[in-house]
Amino acid sequence: MNVIEPEPSFECSLRKSCFCPCLKGHDKAGVITELVDELARNGLVGDRDGVLAAVLAREADMSTGMQTGIALPHGKHPSVAGLVSVLGLSPDGVDFDSLDGEPARIFVMTVSPPHTVGPHLRFLAAVGKLLGRAGVREAVLAATDKPSLLRVLR
Repeated sequence: MNVIEPEPSFECSLRKSCFCPCLKGHDKAGVITELVDELARNGLVGDRDGVLAAVLAREADMSTGMQTGIALPHGKHPSVAGLVSVLGLSPDGVDFDSLDGEPARIFVMTVSPPHTVGPHLRFLAAVGKLLGRAGVREAVLAATDKPSLLRVLR
């Protein structure tokens, strides 16, 4: 049975998200691991290894590298209470098998419980639309802390 839960606003979801301004990973698995670790450090996932496996499995099905330096890795796992997200930046970029062949520099990962219907996809669509604007991408890449990031994304 699918449960449709009330969906938090986009801004509320962003406020609850984590931020990694300088990722160290040099490949897809390294970046995803760093992002999952940030969620775990912040107490947003109950099973770090399970969430990591779920996101990596989803990524193996089809790359979430988009265009213009954006990647939107995501997955579903029962150890999260609701939609959780983390935004990470890699100024040098990482090969993420993106649609345009360019390295990804902005990563937005979301994980949702398996019984919810669509909130993480709507969240990622909203983020993708916002990051589709060049000025927003440049300002996001210049953000050094969560308050400055949130100002840009509002």
